[in-house]
Amino acid sequence: MTGIRWYLLFEKLMIFGFFLCLDAFLYVFTLLPLRVLLALLHLFTLPCCGLRANVCPYCNRSSGSLLLQPAQVCDILKGLIMVLCYSMMHYVDYSMMYHLIRGQSVIKLYIIYNMLEVADRLFSSFGQDILDALYWTATEPKERKRDSIGVIPHFIMAVFYVFLHAILIMVQASTLNVAFNSHNKSLLTIMMSNNFVEIKGSVFKKFEKNNLFQMSNSDIKERFTNYVLLLIVCLRNMEQFSWNPDHLWVLLPDVFMVIASEIAVDIIKHAFITKFNEITADVYSEYRASLAFDLVSSRQKNACTDYSDSVARRMGFIPLPLAVLLIRVVMSSVNVQGALSYSCLLLFYLGMVTLKVLNSIVLLGKSCVYVKRANMEDKLFERPSTAAPGKTPSRTRKTSRCTAPSGDPWSERSPSSPSCTFTAQPTPTASPTLRPETVPPPPTTSTTPASPPIPEPDPDTLTPSPSATPEQKEEEGMEGTELKHRTPKKDLLDVDRFTICGNRID
Repeated sequence: MTGIRWYLLFEKLMIFGFFLCLDAFLYVFTLLPLRVLLALLHLFTLPCCGLRANVCPYCNRSSGSLLLQPAQVCDILKGLIMVLCYSMMHYVDYSMMYHLIRGQSVIKLYIIYNMLEVADRLFSSFGQDILDALYWTATEPKERKRDSIGVIPHFIMAVFYVFLHAILIMVQASTLNVAFNSHNKSLLTIMMSNNFVEIKGSVFKKFEKNNLFQMSNSDIKERFTNYVLLLIVCLRNMEQFSWNPDHLWVLLPDVFMVIASEIAVDIIKHAFITKFNEITADVYSEYRASLAFDLVSSRQKNACTDYSDSVARRMGFIPLPLAVLLIRVVMSSVNVQGALSYSCLLLFYLGMVTLKVLNSIVLLGKSCVYVKRANMEDKLFERPSTAAPGKTPSRTRKTSRCTAPSGDPWSERSPSSPSCTFTAQPTPTASPTLRPETVPPPPTTSTTPASPPIPEPDPDTLTPSPSATPEQKEEEGMEGTELKHRTPKKDLLDVDRFTICGNRID
C-alpha cells in the first residue's frame, strides 16, 4: 500500500504540473492576441481621448510619461516577438532539414539528439532572464529620452533567442520524425533507451528536498515538451499522407512507446531517489502545494508577475519558442481556403479559449484547496520587513516593487533601481485606528487611563532592543487580531476572479 500511495502522490504532482504548463501554453494562442489588440486600440485612441499619464493599477501611482500600462507594454512586446519570429521561421525549410537529418548515420543522430537535449536545457536556463531584462527595461520610468534606446538591444536579443530556441526544437522534432519513419526502428529504440541513462546519472547521488523539487519541475516540463513534439511529428506525417486516418494507427504504437518509456523512467528514477535519500512520499504533496501557491499568488489584484512567467521561472518552461514552432507547422500543414475553412478556424479558436478558461478555473479551485491543506494562507498576508541594524522594528520601512505582470518579481532587484515603487510604513502605535471588535482587551493589572502619545526618539540614538517593548507587543497583538478577523471575511487569499485569464488591465 505504501508503494501505491507514493505512486498516486507522484502522479498527482505530475498531472497538476502538466495542466499548469498547458494553461501557460494556451494563453499564448488564446488571450495574448486579444490583449495585444486591446493595447493597440488603447494606444491608437490616445489622441482622441487626450494624452494623460497612466496610473499603475498595482500601486495607484502615476507611471510618468508612459502612454501604456506596464502590462500592455509587455503584451505588445510578446506579440511583436511572436510575429517577427514567425516571419523568420518562413526562411527555414522543414523538409530540407528533415532530409538532411535522415541522411546521417544512426550513431551520429544519437549524439545529435543528446546534444540537442543539453542545448535545450541551457537555452531554457537563460531565456527567461533575457525576457525579464526586456520587460524590466521597457516598463521602468525613463528620466531621459535616450534611456528608451536601451529597449532596442534587449528586444533584439529576445527575438534572436526565441528564434534560435524554435530552430533547436524544430531539429529535435525532425530527429524524432526520422526515428518514427525509419524502417527497422533502431534509431527510435536507441533514443528511448537514452532515457534510462538518466537513472544512472541521478539515482546514486545524494538529493535534498530542494534538489528533488527542481528535478520534479524539470521532469514536468520535459513531459509536456515531449507531448508537443509528438503532436508536431503526427501533424507532419499526416500531412505527408494527405491526412489519411489509416496512417494514424501506424503512428500510435510509436507514440505510446515514447510516452510509456518517459513515464517509466520518471517513476523508477524518483522511486529510487526517495528510497536512498529517505524522503517520504508526502514531499510531493508539499511540491504540489508550492506550485498551487504560485498560481494563487499570481491571481491576486496586486500581483507583480503574470502566471505564465511564474511557471516559466519555476519549471523552466518558456512557451514562446514552442508556440512559434507549432504555429509554423500548423500553418504549413493545413490549407485554409474558403469561408467554411475560416468558420472552422474561428470555431477552433473559440474552443481553445473555452478550454483555457475552464482549465484556469479548475486549476484555481484546486490550488485553493491545496493551499488550505498545506496551511499556507497566511503567507500571502505577510509583508517582507528588512530591519536595518541599529533600528527598532517599529521603524522598519516596507518597500514593495510593482512592475508589469509579465516580468520578473522586482523585489529581488536592488532598491536603488528606478521602478514603479511604493513605500508603506506601519501605523503609529500611539493612536491606532481599529474596529471595535479588533481592539485587544485592556490589561487587568492596571487601572490607569491611557497615556498620551510618546514622542518618537531620534533614529541616530536608537539602539537594538534585546526584547520586545510593551508597545511592540501591543502592535503585534493588534495586527494578529486584525488578521484573524479579516481572513474569514474575504475570499481565499483575496483572489481576483477577473484575473483567471491574465492580469487585469484597468
